Amino acid sequence: MDTQQPNTLGKILDAAEQRIRCYGYNGFSFRDIAADVGIKSASVHYHFPTKGDLGAAVMQRYSQRFCDAIGAAEDERVPAEELLARYVAGYQALLAKDNALCLSGILTAESASLPEELVQQVRRFFETQTDWLKTVYQRLHPKDKKKKSRVRAQQLLAQLHGGLLVARATADEKLFERICNLAVK
Repeated sequence: MDTQQPNTLGKILDAAEQRIRCYGYNGFSFRDIAADVGIKSASVHYHFPTKGDLGAAVMQRYSQRFCDAIGAAEDERVPAEELLARYVAGYQALLAKDNALCLSGILTAESASLPEELVQQVRRFFETQTDWLKTVYQRLHPKDKKKKSRVRAQQLLAQLHGGLLVARATADEKLFERICNLAVK
């Protein structure tokens, strides 16, 4: 294997993620990615035979990075309150950095036109996040039934994604900060 491939692969994924954030999944081509990375579009195809494969890999990597950043929900060494604050801080960082939205939110808005492999990765992201949050809420509220913890998890996801959209649309970062403060109470 060429020693530059992992570096090239990372650059392709970075360029694709940036393009999705700026223009949506349907707003770029392999030629755009190749130009961003400084390679031929055939090199992009070498790593990803289809755009759906590329999009799914971007989403999978994004999910893994997010999960790594927040840690394990079951980690008893970390108080549940801290885990929840860490989770919300991850969303706050998205808005603070380039006024960006969550990649899953952008892709969800386009889901009707996405290839199935990418739709599955986006769905998996939300399922993983819901399960993680449900576990944290069960730690915070041990007397609650699992169904209530799941609803709390889904409410928080909706609150954070909606908050990002409204804060971005109104150019009011403080609004999202207030939403986040409510979310961790």
